[in-house]
Amino acid sequence: MDVETLIFPPSGWVPNHPRLPILIYRGLFADGGPVDFERRFAENGWTGIWTNGVFDYQHYHSGAHEVLGIAHGSAALLIGGPGGQALQVTAGDCLVLPAGTGHQNLGCTADFEVIGAYPKGQHADIQTSAASNEMLAKISSVPLPDTDPVEGPSGFLVEKWRSSFAQRDRD
Repeated sequence: MDVETLIFPPSGWVPNHPRLPILIYRGLFADGGPVDFERRFAENGWTGIWTNGVFDYQHYHSGAHEVLGIAHGSAALLIGGPGGQALQVTAGDCLVLPAGTGHQNLGCTADFEVIGAYPKGQHADIQTSAASNEMLAKISSVPLPDTDPVEGPSGFLVEKWRSSFAQRDRD
């Protein structure tokens, strides 16, 4: 499975994550499949599963990594804060956003629906202003998930994110 990665420096008031890249899985499920995303996330230990959209204002989470499975429709999502990148997503795509990563819905189809979840023990908070030094430390210390929400314990996320943290420790 091909996985795209993007990493963003801080952008305006959005901190983004200092080490972990955003992961983009394209076309996981032919029809998006909300049940498919829910089942996959749950099987891989991601919790707090919800169904909704993406807020139309820039925000980030300081206490959790987040997975967004596009169940229906399509959207342009601004990822990485005001100076980030607009990504086109469509049913079947999946994004994994490390804590601190800005995201915003710039426009979507009427049927746009997202299935979201968080690693076990993590809970999203909605941040809409600059991070304090304490919050930056919190973002940097959010634990790595035990599993990739799509591929499980030996998935791309586990490999890529652990190597990102190992590189930080060497720097």
